[in-house]
Amino acid sequence: MKEGPDISHVAALIGDPARANILTALMDGRALTASELAAEAGVGLSTASSHLAKLTDGGLLVPRKQGRHKYFALANRDVASVLEALMGLAASQGGARVRPGPKDQTLRQARVCYNHLAGSRGVQMYEALRSAGAIIETGDDVSLTPKGESFATGFGVDLARLKTSKAPLCRTCLDWSERRNHLAGSLGRALLSEMETRGWLRRDENSRAILFTPSGKVAFDKTF
Repeated sequence: MKEGPDISHVAALIGDPARANILTALMDGRALTASELAAEAGVGLSTASSHLAKLTDGGLLVPRKQGRHKYFALANRDVASVLEALMGLAASQGGARVRPGPKDQTLRQARVCYNHLAGSRGVQMYEALRSAGAIIETGDDVSLTPKGESFATGFGVDLARLKTSKAPLCRTCLDWSERRNHLAGSLGRALLSEMETRGWLRRDENSRAILFTPSGKVAFDKTF
């Protein structure tokens, strides 16, 4: 007897190489046009449009229209979490790309994962917060402690505003390259945003990589 959700449909959508490239290109939380995603997937515009229609119908992407342009973004954070987990599984099974790019090591160190910090730097931040008692793990759940609230507020995060949102304040996300947790949720996004505001880091224009400034590295290591 077959029970439970049918994973084969979603797996088939993600499993196509061109569609997988489209999805991973959107892992930084941005919305991109069909032309931009066609370039990321390495296919023609008409082929990309067909893939985008399938991903949208399958609930993995959402289209957004702005003026004359139509943009596509990941439907929600759950899609990003599944993709991150699949990347980890592929990495552990030896599923590497045939031609690793020059930014691969940079991506492993620090990258955007749906608007929060991932890579070895993301894991470093998570472990520092956990060791300091700022966050506490209970099974698969993670929550902010009173000590963590004091840290976040002192760091410049508007916790009162975050708590009014329906989005979870703290979530764990299994890092594909480190195979350990990094911090997701609205707090993870807020911390990354504050680090950008402080000039510790910037996002690479052509990839998901996050580039720390020399002074930003020092400040990050001192804080976390």
